Amino acid sequence: MIHFVLLISRQGKVRLTKWYSPYTQKERTKVIRELSGVILTRGPKLCNFVEWRGFKVVYKRYASLYFCMCVDQDDNELEILEIIHHYVEILDRYFGSDLCLTLCCCLTLKAYYILEEILIAGELQESSKKTIARLIAAQDSLVETAKEQTSSISNIIAQATK
Repeated sequence: MIHFVLLISRQGKVRLTKWYSPYTQKERTKVIRELSGVILTRGPKLCNFVEWRGFKVVYKRYASLYFCMCVDQDDNELEILEIIHHYVEILDRYFGSDLCLTLCCCLTLKAYYILEEILIAGELQESSKKTIARLIAAQDSLVETAKEQTSSISNIIAQATK
């Protein structure tokens, strides 16, 4: 089971967190501080697995972002690396090649949505990139429809109050 997902920039800023196990806010802050210190200081030639507090943390660096997942000791590290890569491929397909810059700027809500399409309750839900792309496109369509309806209602209200 995946206990949490962290996206951390090379500078140590947290770009995305998703918690599947209960942690208090104080514990979350401590976890992020500890893990970012451990992962950011590791050399690039070291393995992508870290034993931490009875768990394994599996991470992978893509450009200037570290994608980290904390899993149980008996989980398969290579499977988690594949899940990370799967997530990055879907983000790259959606946001384009400038993924890190996009995530650093305020499009993290869509990154959360994509993550929630892949993982539910810390377990892999959907492995098909085409299915996820179709679901994301459907959500984008719903958002655009809602925006159009909101703007038309706003126009009607504005005209009625004149």
